[in-house]
Parts: sequence; structure tokens; C-alpha cells
Amino acid sequence: MWRSTAKTIRAWLKVNPEFLPTSPLFPNRRGYAMTRANVALRLTLAIGHATGTCPSLAEPHVSPHIIRRTTAMHLLQAGVDISVIALWLGHGSPITTHHYVEADLNMKERALARLHEPQTSIQRYRAPDSLIKFLKAM
Repeated sequence: MWRSTAKTIRAWLKVNPEFLPTSPLFPNRRGYAMTRANVALRLTLAIGHATGTCPSLAEPHVSPHIIRRTTAMHLLQAGVDISVIALWLGHGSPITTHHYVEADLNMKERALARLHEPQTSIQRYRAPDSLIKFLKAM
């Protein structure tokens, strides 16, 4: 966890002293853990407020899944091992996370740039006279 994230969480806990160690960090109105729908609604509201200062946010569809996927791609591009990302995302297997590798063309380009082009020349195949004679006789 980044220090700034830990600092923000500590400040959040100070503002909410009624939270117990077993309380969800981000409760809904009833004090239970937020559902996926709660998170999506909060994100929609936040984007609605943010479009006042950043109108470009109004066009793309931003969802919790998009944020999750974008974060995973940034981790992958930063060189974090795919098995660590799979664990972080809660995937049962790195195979589930493999489509992130397939989706990142920049990583593929960097990998190709590390390879050295083979020092061979392309030669055209020349069939022996006996093969040409055989084929003409058909």
C-alpha cells in the first residue's frame, strides 16, 4: 500500500471513530460492506461531479471493472509479475489474468525490440532438375 493511501485511510478512520476492527472500511448506509452496486453508484456520482472540472470524463464509460482492469494493466506495464497481479485481483490462476498480457501491444513491441534480428539472408528455394523433370512429366 502506498504511504499516501495509508495516510488517507488513517484520516478516514479518525473521522469515523465508531468503526471497529471488524467494521468494513467503506460501509453502506446500514453499516454493512458496500455491494458492487453501491460502488458503481458512488463511482457514477463521483464522475458526475468530476465532469464539471474535467468534461472529458463524460464520454467514456467508467466502471469499477474498468478501473480494476486499468490498474492491472499499469501493474503489468510496470513489470509486476503476472502471478502477483493474479493474486492481487483474486484470480484463482494466472491463466485467468493472461488476457492482460495479450492485450498489451506496447509490451509486445518492447519484447521484440530486445531481440536481435537473425544474421541470415533469405534464399529462394531452387528445385533440383530431377524434380522439375518429374513434375513436367505429370
